[in-house]
Amino acid sequence: MRVAYADPPYIGCAHFYPEKEEVDHERLIERLNDEFTDGWALSLHAPSLRVILPMCPEDVRVMAWVKPWASFKPSQRVAYAWEPVIVRGGRKKEGKEETERDWVSANITMQRGMVGAKPEQFCFWLFRVLGLSAGDEFVDLFPGSGAVTRAWDRWRNRLM
Repeated sequence: MRVAYADPPYIGCAHFYPEKEEVDHERLIERLNDEFTDGWALSLHAPSLRVILPMCPEDVRVMAWVKPWASFKPSQRVAYAWEPVIVRGGRKKEGKEETERDWVSANITMQRGMVGAKPEQFCFWLFRVLGLSAGDEFVDLFPGSGAVTRAWDRWRNRLM
């Protein structure tokens, strides 16, 4: 299988990154659908879900990364303590494989050198959701801090 993960700067948050360029999510989703027919996942923030979800095919699923510890904004009455993850495709479940939940609870990372770096627990959950195995090709379209690619290498090594 050949699958991709896209964790672009979230809508309205490009100023936190060196490139400072907003991502064209419509083109990104077209690319994911065209190039990664086996499966893909896209991280986004809750405020952009209503914008991005209509751009996706009808067979996607919205999953959740729940963050028990998250940074709170003083101006917000309700904290943003979860992030949507849109998933399409992946390997079909076989036999007695364990059923994966459509959510993961994992704390945010701190001091990774880049805003939004994903924790290993999140990455391993994502690999299970997509049903990845050691021989699969996993493409991290927005490598950022490199945390997801490092997690993929550790994941693959555990399976070999």
